[in-house]
Amino acid sequence: MNLYSQRDSIAPVKKVKDKIKSSQDIYNPLAPSKAAFYSAIFPGLGQMYNKKYWKAPIVWGALAIPMYYYQINNSDYGRFRRAYRLRKNGLQDEFTINGVATISTQTLETAQKQLRENRDLSLLSGVIIYILQIVEASVNAHLMQFNTDDNLTFRPTIIQDPISFDAPTVGLTIKYNF
Repeated sequence: MNLYSQRDSIAPVKKVKDKIKSSQDIYNPLAPSKAAFYSAIFPGLGQMYNKKYWKAPIVWGALAIPMYYYQINNSDYGRFRRAYRLRKNGLQDEFTINGVATISTQTLETAQKQLRENRDLSLLSGVIIYILQIVEASVNAHLMQFNTDDNLTFRPTIIQDPISFDAPTVGLTIKYNF
């Protein structure tokens, strides 16, 4: 069976996109997860993804401080631990000069405990800062998608009461434009 028909003489109408961005163009639901992912891979990269470049050096500095103290406490812990073991085995350690111990065995033991605790706290604070910078990048990406123009403002104002001449009353003005 064959069917024949005429060609349509009316040209198809091309739809022109409005120049106004739709809500799908403004809201990107994957932006917070991308920012968190980038921050998890390399600290500060999520902040750069959010175009908050000034936050990246702060993140790097905040992570460098616990790493620095972790390394110092770990090396000092190793020194005191090694000296304690040598002294317990009757050998000379770095804190024994000409057969005279400058630091007692009890002090070596106490120093080990304190340095181990400081080392662990440095590691814990580094992990917390690492997690917080991931959360900050994700929350910042969420908040960047909200409309924050001047149509909605909160401004504290001082209201003069014409009847009472006491101290002025502080109020809050809410302005919302449509």
